[in-house]
Amino acid sequence: MTQLIEDYALIGDTQTAALVGRDGSLDWLCLPRFDSGSCFAKLVGEDDHGRWLIAPAGEVIATSRRYRDRTMVLETDLTTAEGTVRLTDFMPPRHHHPRVVRLVTGIEGHVRMRSELIIRFEYGQDIPWVRGTQRGLHAVAGPNALSLDSPVGFHGRKMRSEATFTVNAGEEVPMVLAWHLSHEEEPFVLDVERALSETVAWWEQWCDGVDEVHGDWQHYVLRSLMTLKALTYAPTGGIVAAPTTSLPEDIGGVRNWDYRYCWVRDATLTLDALIEAGCREEAEAWMLWLGRAAAGAPSQLQIMYGPAGERRLTEFEVDWLPGYEGSRPVRVGNAASGQFQLDVYGELMDAVDRARRHDIKLHEVIWQVQRALMDFVEQHWSDPDDGIWEVRGPRQHFTHSRVMAWVAFDRAVGAVERYDLDGPVETWRAARDAVHAEVCAQGWNDQRQAFTQYYGSDSLDASVLMIPLVGFLPANDPRVVSTVEAIERELMVDGFVLRYQNSSGVDGLSGSEGAFLPCTFWMADCLAAMGRVDQAKEIFNRLVGLANDVGLMSEEYDPVRKRLIGNFPQAFTHVGLINTARNLAAASKASPPVR
Repeated sequence: MTQLIEDYALIGDTQTAALVGRDGSLDWLCLPRFDSGSCFAKLVGEDDHGRWLIAPAGEVIATSRRYRDRTMVLETDLTTAEGTVRLTDFMPPRHHHPRVVRLVTGIEGHVRMRSELIIRFEYGQDIPWVRGTQRGLHAVAGPNALSLDSPVGFHGRKMRSEATFTVNAGEEVPMVLAWHLSHEEEPFVLDVERALSETVAWWEQWCDGVDEVHGDWQHYVLRSLMTLKALTYAPTGGIVAAPTTSLPEDIGGVRNWDYRYCWVRDATLTLDALIEAGCREEAEAWMLWLGRAAAGAPSQLQIMYGPAGERRLTEFEVDWLPGYEGSRPVRVGNAASGQFQLDVYGELMDAVDRARRHDIKLHEVIWQVQRALMDFVEQHWSDPDDGIWEVRGPRQHFTHSRVMAWVAFDRAVGAVERYDLDGPVETWRAARDAVHAEVCAQGWNDQRQAFTQYYGSDSLDASVLMIPLVGFLPANDPRVVSTVEAIERELMVDGFVLRYQNSSGVDGLSGSEGAFLPCTFWMADCLAAMGRVDQAKEIFNRLVGLANDVGLMSEEYDPVRKRLIGNFPQAFTHVGLINTARNLAAASKASPPVR
C-alpha cells in the first residue's frame, strides 16, 4: 500500500538519509551517499524493490510518533490489542560505515512482532546473495554489502528475509544494518545503547549552537535547521535539495526529478538561513563547497553539482520501477545540470557578497573566480536562457534571469566599493544600469501592469517576486506593488502560490503541478516588506500548517488533493521557512526585513 508523502519521516547521518513510514517500513535508503544507488526503493516502487519493515504482526489500532526533542532520533509508538511497542530509528552521525539502527522497546503488555527485510541494490534491480552469520545476515551484490546484526533469527523465503518475535514490556530488541564495500571486512558490532546516547548528545549539542532570532516560530525553525543539517553531505559541506528522486509534482504524471544534488541557486538563501541562526560552521562549509564547485571555466558553471562537486549528472530512466503512485518515469541524474541558466551567476555573486558581509572565511582564489565569471556575464547577459525553473521548452529572455544578471553586476560593483578589490568597476556600473533599464522596459507589461515571465509575455511568474528581495526595486515601488497584487489574483490557489500557469506550454511538459511552497514564502516576504505584515503572517501560518506531524515539508502542495507533493523533505522549502520567520520577527519589531 502506498503511503502519502507526509506519512514519511527522515533519519540521517549527514552523509545519507532514509525515509521511514508511519507503518514502520523503511522505504527509501541510498548507500553510502545521498546520490548512491538505493538498497530500499519501495518509495518509488513495490515491496520487491526493497524495504525493511518492523511492525506488530497483528492489527495496529493506534500510531503516534515524534522526534526525540532536539534530535533526529525518530520514535514511533505502535499499539495493538495486546500492548504497545516503541520503534526507535536513527543513523549515528559521522561513522565511516553508514548504519541504520532500529530498536524495538516494549512499553505495555506483550506484542508479537514481525520483520521483513528485502534488500535490492541499484534501485531495486540487484538481488543480493544473502547468508546467515553468527551476527545475523550478510548480503552481497557486486561492490555493495550489508551486514545485519540482530538477536532475532531471520529465515529466507521468496528472496526475502523474515523474522517473528515477541516483545514484552521493558524488553528491547536492537537491529543494526551497516553498509560496506563487499571486498572489505564487515564493520564492527555497534553498541546500540552507547550509539543512541551519543547520537542524542550530538544533536542536542548542535542545537545548543542555534541562535533564537525567529520569534514565535523558533520551534519550526529549529526543526527546519536540523533538517538542513541532516541533508548536508558532511565530508564536503554540500547540502542536497532533497534525499529523494522522482516524487511527483503531478501525481501520475511525468514531472518527476532527481533532487539528490546541490543547487547553486539555493546558495544565498541557505547562507542567510544558516548565518542568521548562528550556524557559522555549516555556512562556511557550504561556502567552501560552492567555491570548489564553481571553480573552472565560467562558461561551464552548472546550476547544480553532486554532493562532492561532481559535474556529470547524466540523467537516465529506471524503467523497472513503476513510480510513486504510478508516476513515471523514475529518473536518476538530472539533465537540467547541462542547461544554461543565467540567474546562477547572480546567485553565486550574491552568495559570496553575503559571505563577505558576515566575515565568512573565503579562499583567496574566490575573487579571481568571480572576475572570470563576470567576464562571462558581460558577454552573455543578453542571451536567452533556460530560466530558473529548468524548463525543457525553448529558451527565452526570462525576466528573473535578467534581474539576477543585474544582481551579478551590482554585487561585483559592491565588492570593489566596499572591500577595495580590483576590477573594472566602471564597466560593471554601466552594465548594471543597462540591464536595469532593459528589464524595466521589456520585462514590464503595461497592459498586465506587472513584470511577466519573459520579455513580450503576458504570463505571470512567481520568480519575479525576487525583484524587491534582491534590491532590484524597492518593495513600495508601484510596479512591484502591482506585480505582487497580480500574482495574488492569478497565481494564488487556496492561499498558496503557483510558479506559473503552464497553459502556454512554456515548460515543454504535459500536465500541471501544485503550489510551489518556496514561492509562497517569497510572497510572505514581499508582503512583509510592503508593510502588510498581518497578511504575511497569515500566509506563513498557513504554510507551517502544511508540515507533517514531525515538522517536514515537501517542495509543493496539491490544493485539490490537499496533500504534499514533490521530493521530500525539500531543503529549499525549509530554507524559506527559516528566512521568512526571521523576516516576520524583524517586521514585528518594526525593523526592515532582510533577505
